[in-house]
Amino acid sequence: MSKDIKSVDYGLEKIFKGAKDFLPLLGTDYVEFYVGNAKQAAHFYKTAFGFQSYAYKGLETGSKETVSYVLKQDKIRLVLTTPLNSKSPINEHIVKHGDGVKVIALWVDDARKSYEETTSRGAKSFMEPTVETDEFGEVVRSGIYTYGETVHMFVERKNYNGTFMPGFREWKSEYNPEPVGLKYIDHMVGNVGWGQMNTWVKWYEDVMGFENFLSFDDKQIHTEYSALMSKVMSNGNGRIKFPINEPAEGKKKSQIEEYLDFYEGAGVQHIAVATDDIISTVSSLRARGVEFLSTPPEAYYEAVPERLHEHDHQLKEDIETLKRLGIMIDADEEGYLLQIFTKPVEDRPTLFFEIIQRMGAKGFGAGNFKALFESIEREQANRGTL
Repeated sequence: MSKDIKSVDYGLEKIFKGAKDFLPLLGTDYVEFYVGNAKQAAHFYKTAFGFQSYAYKGLETGSKETVSYVLKQDKIRLVLTTPLNSKSPINEHIVKHGDGVKVIALWVDDARKSYEETTSRGAKSFMEPTVETDEFGEVVRSGIYTYGETVHMFVERKNYNGTFMPGFREWKSEYNPEPVGLKYIDHMVGNVGWGQMNTWVKWYEDVMGFENFLSFDDKQIHTEYSALMSKVMSNGNGRIKFPINEPAEGKKKSQIEEYLDFYEGAGVQHIAVATDDIISTVSSLRARGVEFLSTPPEAYYEAVPERLHEHDHQLKEDIETLKRLGIMIDADEEGYLLQIFTKPVEDRPTLFFEIIQRMGAKGFGAGNFKALFESIEREQANRGTL
């Protein structure tokens, strides 16, 4: 663990102590994907990742333009949306970007105030505050654009008691595979273009009141062939964390460049989901066909005690089991963490998932960056995009 990383104060409550949080966020409400075939995508996320049927909107509910399936696992909600005709603007998004994240919805107590606070600070409007009602109450939503064509939706649901939100009905299905132990969204990472990271860091600071509490440069995140730079943004209570990546110069094409080429612009690179038992979760995911990046070499696991430093005696997991599953280990002053990354979950090498278990650590696995990048570069070489 580098001195630069060790010197960072992870106490977000100290950063924000005494400061007024003008955009209080209660958590991640849902993540919405625009996809080419929501029915089939829903089956994939149920079968492979253990999500459960939750809510549905489509022709049967009176929606003539789009169909959406809502999947749930513990506190995670995924919404998969597909257009029902060629005139829908959603088609343009899918043709350009492929399947991917369109909306990162944030749970708030006041969607109107959230919209006013952010647009008054320069945010571009996606949707003015809109009240949606049915017999179970009302949901208020508003939205702003962030990097690329990605949207932050503010969702106020304190006066709603129905399934998900108005326009949806409960989705009952006889096929609900067992969950794999995914608990909540830990963080979501955005990739932006050359020289754009600091622009979006400032945007999150000015528009949403976030703080940059952790930074990595190309001296820390690099291999023989490629590099990137990253800054981690967090809101006032630390519940929402958005690392932002940009490419850096290297001998060959980095994973960020590959993403930007195939996604055709800035967007969400990966979603990190937390588990309380990463060995059980990853074992279940592998058994269901989820593909992960290649296992780090033997030397990586031999160096684990050194990487853990004073936390070595706290490691509860068997290193041989972690090695067999390809799970990586890192530590900071607060404890250690375990993490692993899937291969892209679509044919375009864009969106992937991270599975993470935090045993006190509040960092992002800085000690794993080199091994992770080398695994990604092996996949890039197979794709001919390195």
